[in-house]
Amino acid sequence: MRILIVTTGSRGDVAPFTGLGRRLVEAGHRVAVVAHPTFATLVESCGLEHRPLPGDPEGLIRDRARATSPEEVRAVTAAFVDGLADGVADAVAGGADLLLTAFAPSPFSLTAGEAHGVPVLGTYLTPAFATSRFPLPGPAGGGDLGPEGNLAAGQERLRSAERLFSGAVARLRERLGLPRTTSPEPLGHTRPVVHGYSPVLLPRPADWPAPVEVAGFWWPARPLGWQPPAELVDFLRAGPAPVFIGFGSMAPGEGERLGELVTAAVRQAGVRAVVQAGWAGLRAAGDGVLSVGDVPHDWLFPRTAAVVHHAGAGTTGAGLRAGVPAVPVPVMADQPFWAARLHRLGVAPEPVPFADLTAERLAAAITAALAEPVRRRAAAVAGLMAAEDGAGAVLSHVARIADGPGR
Repeated sequence: MRILIVTTGSRGDVAPFTGLGRRLVEAGHRVAVVAHPTFATLVESCGLEHRPLPGDPEGLIRDRARATSPEEVRAVTAAFVDGLADGVADAVAGGADLLLTAFAPSPFSLTAGEAHGVPVLGTYLTPAFATSRFPLPGPAGGGDLGPEGNLAAGQERLRSAERLFSGAVARLRERLGLPRTTSPEPLGHTRPVVHGYSPVLLPRPADWPAPVEVAGFWWPARPLGWQPPAELVDFLRAGPAPVFIGFGSMAPGEGERLGELVTAAVRQAGVRAVVQAGWAGLRAAGDGVLSVGDVPHDWLFPRTAAVVHHAGAGTTGAGLRAGVPAVPVPVMADQPFWAARLHRLGVAPEPVPFADLTAERLAAAITAALAEPVRRRAAAVAGLMAAEDGAGAVLSHVARIADGPGR
């Protein structure tokens, strides 16, 4: 089948779908990833077709940070969302037999799928159904509010998403000649849905509707022909396992400030470090410190002593898979939620919110993460996850759809 994978957001929202896409190609399907132009090289280097989705997610983060009022934040976000709607519709019009959609663009994927008669399978990287077990990821983080509070918070989170997307969906339906939607459910809630994170990290709640499952992470693909830089290989061989420090797509433009902070923290903790630039342009200096660009986490993380990261879903999974402790420094969105889960799982010390980050707090958290009980727990969790095949669960759904009526 011709399969489109639709996703929006930062690199962590795109990279896991490269691995899923490769598995689908190996199963005989033709796969294109619909993502922002900044990720074209990432997608194509993994042997997949790229279809562009309007918008610059790094620019959106900057513009929202610079906004001086809630109204300005809403205006910036609305313009970005309108571009997503048109981009998804244009990508689907280019031809597809099946859409796999992340949660954020799912209202547009469902609308375009309806217009073109293309089935849609939800492939979500974060939990997206209200439950009494936990509040859904959002500004409130991962704190337990009790069964009634958790459910109410999750329902409000979904209503908020619906309000954000409803205008763009209405305009898209009009553009595509569809009647106004009458669905009683929140926008974007298709069936079935496969959540691409480990049930060890977050078990499936019993009160979720069927068929909604938690299958395990799908892992980013390495670029075809990738080899580790010689400088990095030499650095790893030259001493004890370093700590990885990187904030992914967060904090654009704050590289200089963060570099000074990280350099001081590494010195205070007495560790070696591999520091990844990311969108912040992070650079650190000093003996036993190496700054790098993009390096596949599945190669690097098992060679480290611990990973300091922003607790995005993908980086969280990569650290768990490697069996090393984490130091979560959440910035926004779903990150406080995953940071809290890591701490609750016993593989990380208490999270250090990015807004409260200092060299002293980071050094203390690194030291705590390297304690033997945390290291043993991280190795044990990796063992529990080893048998999971999240991509395989998606392939099973795709096979059933391919064998369905009329095919």
